[in-house]
Amino acid sequence: MIGDRWGVDDDETLRPYPCDDFVPSPTLSAWRGVTVRASSEVVWPWVGQIRLAPYSYDWIDNLGRRSPREPADLPEPHVGERFTATGGRPLGRIVSVTPGEQLTATIIGAFMSYVLVPRDADTTRLLLKVVIRTNRLLAPGLSVGDLIMARRQLLNLKSLAESHRR
Repeated sequence: MIGDRWGVDDDETLRPYPCDDFVPSPTLSAWRGVTVRASSEVVWPWVGQIRLAPYSYDWIDNLGRRSPREPADLPEPHVGERFTATGGRPLGRIVSVTPGEQLTATIIGAFMSYVLVPRDADTTRLLLKVVIRTNRLLAPGLSVGDLIMARRQLLNLKSLAESHRR
């Protein structure tokens, strides 16, 4: 499907993701990934900080408010907690979390898993898989839209983690 992969290899698309447990037969599956030059211990708090803001194109999905650029002192995410906020309005909920490894959430019918895969002490793969059951005619447009927003989100998280690494 158009826009279903960005920054991932075949092995990363074949691995299991926690979101697969919530949508066993999706009409849309999309994978995104970036290599972050920081340890997973540095990357993880930024993934957890998605609870504060979307970290993509703030002028679109955060009503012009800038996503925080400094680490917040947040507790670990937990199941049932809100997933993110857009313009200060809470959206979605966290459905699965393994601190330091993965955060899975749902928003507007889609389920998404952010997975951290340490490569070595100073490098982490940040992977995102999105699944949804939707009208097959809508799936290509949703895939491209998600690609645009998720790509920006992952690149922003990468930049922030790399600039705050120890």
